Amino acid sequence: MQRKLYHKIIILLANFLILSSVLFAQESIDLVDVTTLDSTIVVDLRYATKHNFMEDTLYSANICLLRRNVAEQLVKVHQRLRNLNLGLKIWDAYRPLSVQKKMWEKIPDPRYVADPARGSNHNRAAAVDVTLVDSKGNELEMPTEFDDFSQRARSDCPDASERAKQNRTILQQAMTAHGFLTISSEWWHFNYIGCHDYSVLDVPLEKFLKAKASQKR
Repeated sequence: MQRKLYHKIIILLANFLILSSVLFAQESIDLVDVTTLDSTIVVDLRYATKHNFMEDTLYSANICLLRRNVAEQLVKVHQRLRNLNLGLKIWDAYRPLSVQKKMWEKIPDPRYVADPARGSNHNRAAAVDVTLVDSKGNELEMPTEFDDFSQRARSDCPDASERAKQNRTILQQAMTAHGFLTISSEWWHFNYIGCHDYSVLDVPLEKFLKAKASQKR
């Protein structure tokens, strides 16, 4: 009797591992490194450094992952801006749910950090935090720095220099022209239209890198 029970447990465990590997493969296939579509986009993921409100390194790699169609539209934004001798710098893109939970522990305020119980659109790989850069990659003047939790960070706040407001408008117009939507509390954050159609993910960045490396062998 005990041997049969042990055998059933082994079978259930094996099935679970197979299902988990299939689910991981399905989820990771849909994630695209944006720089493979356009290498001129500047990627500076703040959570891959300690230069963020958490003052901690939360990402294992400086890799910008998004759902394929979201990534393709973001590239179109970047190419649109290049006609103005400008470009995008990406501060954040796909964010594992485990990281979201750490952020919520520090700032449980849904205006600035999405409740992990519902999931962030970053967790769905369908949201980006971006700013503008010039042709040499230098950041343009904006109303605030990244991760500013003041009223000045609002996407329509009038309390900014004229140049900062103009740059914010250029960014917003370019993003919305390709299906990205602003949010009221953060000028740098944009959700892709239909973002809630995607599932919340908790695939660590290093797993994607390992999967990508194994495909090249």
